[in-house]
Amino acid sequence: MKYNLLLALSLISFASYSQDYAKAENTSTLNDTVKNKKGETLNEVLITTNKPKKPIEAARSGIKVMDLPQSVQIIGSEIIEEQQAIRLSEVVKNLNGVYVGSARGGAQESFFSRGYDMSANNMFKNGFRYNAGSIPEVSSLEKVEFLKGGSALLYGNVAPGGIMNLVTKTPKFTQGGELSMQMGSYSFYKPSLDIYGPLNKSIAYRFTASYENSESFRDFVKNERIYINPSFLFKLSDKTQITLQGDYLSADWTPDFGTGIVGKTILDLPRNEFYGALWSTANTKSSSASMLFNHDFNSNWKLNFNSSYQSYRRTQTSTAQLSTVEANGNWKRGLTRSDGAEQIFADQLSLQGTFKTGSIKHQIFTGVDYENSIAPSYTYGFYATPTSTTAITTEATAINLFNYDYSTQSLNVPYPTRATQLATTNTQRFGAYAQDLISVTDYVKVLAGLRWSWQESDVTTSKEVIGKVNGVDAITTSLDNSTPVTTPKTLNRAYSPKAGLVIQPSKDMSLFASYSNSFTPNTGTTVDLKPLDPSIIDQYEVGIKKDFWKGLLSTNVTLYQISNNNLAQTAQFLADGVTQNATTTLKELVGATKGKGVEIDITAQPVEGLNIMAGYSFNETKVSKSSGTNGSLVVGDILARTPRNTANLSFFYKLPSGLLKGLAFGAIANYVGDRTGGWNDDYLWTEVKPTPANPNPDPKYIVTIRDRDIPLKGYTTIDASLGYEWRKISILCRLSNITNELNYTVHENYSVNPIAPRQIMTSLRYKF
Repeated sequence: MKYNLLLALSLISFASYSQDYAKAENTSTLNDTVKNKKGETLNEVLITTNKPKKPIEAARSGIKVMDLPQSVQIIGSEIIEEQQAIRLSEVVKNLNGVYVGSARGGAQESFFSRGYDMSANNMFKNGFRYNAGSIPEVSSLEKVEFLKGGSALLYGNVAPGGIMNLVTKTPKFTQGGELSMQMGSYSFYKPSLDIYGPLNKSIAYRFTASYENSESFRDFVKNERIYINPSFLFKLSDKTQITLQGDYLSADWTPDFGTGIVGKTILDLPRNEFYGALWSTANTKSSSASMLFNHDFNSNWKLNFNSSYQSYRRTQTSTAQLSTVEANGNWKRGLTRSDGAEQIFADQLSLQGTFKTGSIKHQIFTGVDYENSIAPSYTYGFYATPTSTTAITTEATAINLFNYDYSTQSLNVPYPTRATQLATTNTQRFGAYAQDLISVTDYVKVLAGLRWSWQESDVTTSKEVIGKVNGVDAITTSLDNSTPVTTPKTLNRAYSPKAGLVIQPSKDMSLFASYSNSFTPNTGTTVDLKPLDPSIIDQYEVGIKKDFWKGLLSTNVTLYQISNNNLAQTAQFLADGVTQNATTTLKELVGATKGKGVEIDITAQPVEGLNIMAGYSFNETKVSKSSGTNGSLVVGDILARTPRNTANLSFFYKLPSGLLKGLAFGAIANYVGDRTGGWNDDYLWTEVKPTPANPNPDPKYIVTIRDRDIPLKGYTTIDASLGYEWRKISILCRLSNITNELNYTVHENYSVNPIAPRQIMTSLRYKF
């Protein structure tokens, strides 16, 4: 789609928010305690007013959505329930420009936005960064917030595509809850419980829990999950409250790296066939505990102190990924065992305030945050016996993907394993920031802010030692008795500014422009063996937000450009400036990428009970500069796992009155365009060896391009739902992937996982 067409569309289509905020324009629900003059607790009250749109929690600063110089999307619990989502990837179908990049063996879902992977640092839960190596539980979510664009000012080291914040359900001072059961294809069943209410006038509670057990459209692949999420709200006074939250998830799942690839071609194999070892097993455990302290000094000043602890661990024993399949279908399955964990301690202290200097209003937000991550990871070897010193690298026999027979496969792990190395990465982050939304007039507002970030990390490694004992190889030092070795600390410091201009010709329209940057730490060293500076990424964004008919229709158009002008690439020469470098760990900041795009979002509630969401996103992120050295990216290439086009359209309608009152139906369509899997192409330098006939060849190197990307066609999935609600009971059925579309997610050059085929899901709910 051409930019001039998109600019023309911007005259009629503008800014988008979720249904929660469209509703908030006209109505808001008070979930906290409402009291009469005698102090007695009254029932929940619905207040109908014409209010500005509420702030978004991910923005942290209390700034209204219309005043933010960036776009926002929020998917509320009502949409999540109507969609019958069981995975975050299903909720994300409603977020324009966000898509699943890979499934990585079934262990996690990796999300991308605006050409950048969000899974490393851009995923948050209740405002805290969390380890995205597990698949989060959806049943406990109150809403999913997506803050597009640059957010480094508030969150530090985050990619510029946007951040996703998962907000879990919190206590209420009204009694209520529900019991639900979901059942579906492939022996899926999932009972869930959600209850809440007051313990007394000052303390409220909430408890959500679920159990999930299922097979899969993939043979021998199973999943079992247990989740609990208790929380308490302490209302110490009218101005002070504390929220305590905790959750625990244990998931047993079957590692599944999907189907096979020969070269760049995905093999045409049955969607259901599982090529991993039948004894493959894995477990993920994650838990968290957080404390949120909020104090209002008065109506203009607020203090927040938040503290969180998170624990994550994933263990896995299986055959390795399908990355070396021969043309005839033969595959020598490697063995793998992994054990990785992370503990994250985080604190946030912030102050919000509003004041005036003359006629100019200021809304400031300032604070500090600290995070400490400790991530141990074990390396294992497979051996013929527990005391062997020679590792076994493959199973006893290979398989052929074209004539695979489950009956010939063993159900037992063929060899014992032993941990041979422990590497623990310790990362500390600290940030101090301040921003001010300056209302020059009621129609012109300026946002200005600056963050200083400090990040330090090191790796401590312990290894077992193999030596000679009586002339025979033996373990001379076990892993437990080895001497740990710590690498020199890597230190990164960066300033992250942000500036934005908002012009509001009316209360229901905002024109905005903004600039922000973020930083990405780099591995390796310079040719002088000094730590590499972080890459600084600039983002420019302009857009327009417009509400029609008091929020019944909300639209948004955003255009952006993201530039990384100092991408780390392999250094061309050594420190002498003459000798060709052949070491990939020696780097320099000489590469660049540039992304540009446009996003159009529409949310509508034309009649009571009907919610419509639609979006279109165009993104083109290319390599714009390269050193041309061995392993560096190829200029002009579009980054892997980055489709140019994505789109979504959904509607959900529940009849509010009449003979068929309570009847509900809806559908959601999601499109992901052409893209590539695998890795990006890179330059390959092959040294020309001297010969007697040509002792000094010229040139010394032959430069070619290593073709490493896997082409993937675009695809569309359509889900439809139908249900009925009668008093406190409701039933809802969903048919997903109606057209039985077949496509794949690809992680690097492995984990080629087919998307799920047509399936049915039924939910039965009883509200207390």
